[in-house]
Amino acid sequence: MKQYLQVIDVMRKNGGCATLGFLYRNVDVSNWGTKTPFASIRRIVQDKRYFFKIQPGLWALNEQKEDILKRFDLKESDKKTKEFNHTYYQGLLIEIGSLKGFITYVPPQDKNKLFLGKPLGKISSINSIFNFTYEEIVNRAKSIDVIWFNDRKLPDSFFEIEYSTDMQNSLLKFIDLRDFHSRFFIISALERKKEYEKKISYSAFNEIQNRVKFIDYDYLSNLHAKSVELSLIGML
Repeated sequence: MKQYLQVIDVMRKNGGCATLGFLYRNVDVSNWGTKTPFASIRRIVQDKRYFFKIQPGLWALNEQKEDILKRFDLKESDKKTKEFNHTYYQGLLIEIGSLKGFITYVPPQDKNKLFLGKPLGKISSINSIFNFTYEEIVNRAKSIDVIWFNDRKLPDSFFEIEYSTDMQNSLLKFIDLRDFHSRFFIISALERKKEYEKKISYSAFNEIQNRVKFIDYDYLSNLHAKSVELSLIGML
C-alpha cells in the first residue's frame, strides 16, 4: 500500500481525523524505506487533494470533511468552535505532560469536555487537585486550565489557554502562585502576543515577568508532535 493510502487508512479508522502524534504512533512505517518517516507523514497530510487542517497539528480527510465539521459543530466565531479549540489545546498539554512523566490535572468543570472524542477527565491523571498548600491557594489553582504535577505531588507547570478571554485574569492567578518553584505559561494565538507583552509589563506583575512564557498554538502543536516522536525513538 502506498504511503499516503496508509495514512488515509489510519485516519479513516480513527473517525476521519488525527493529530500528527496519533499518526506517528499508528501508521506502520516499517517498510517505508526512509530514515525520516515522521517528516514523510507531515508532508503527506499537507496534500490538499486528500487532507485539510482543522487546527495546528490536527488533520482530517477531505472525503469526510462535511461530516467532521458537523460532528465537531465547527463554525467561524461560534461559541462551540471556541470551546472545541480550548479543549483541543488542553488535550495536547495533557498528552505532552503524560509523555514527560508528569501527573496531569484539568478543572472539574472541564472533565466532560471532549478532546477528539475522549473526555478530558479520561486522559488526565487525577480527578481532583492535590492539596499542595493552603486551602485558599489550592482553590485558586484548581480553576487553571492544565497543571503538571511532579512525582512529589507539587506543581511543576501551570497553563492558561487564552482563546478569547482577557489574559490579565490568568496573570493574576499566576501572581497568587508565585511562591512556588513552578513555571507559568500563557497559550494563545500568535497575534495576541503583543497584548500579552503589554499586560505582563504592568508593574503588578513585576515578580513573575521573567517566569511566564507565551506559547502560540503552532508551537504547542509542534511540541506535541515532537514529544510523541521522541517517545517513539526512546529519547523521552
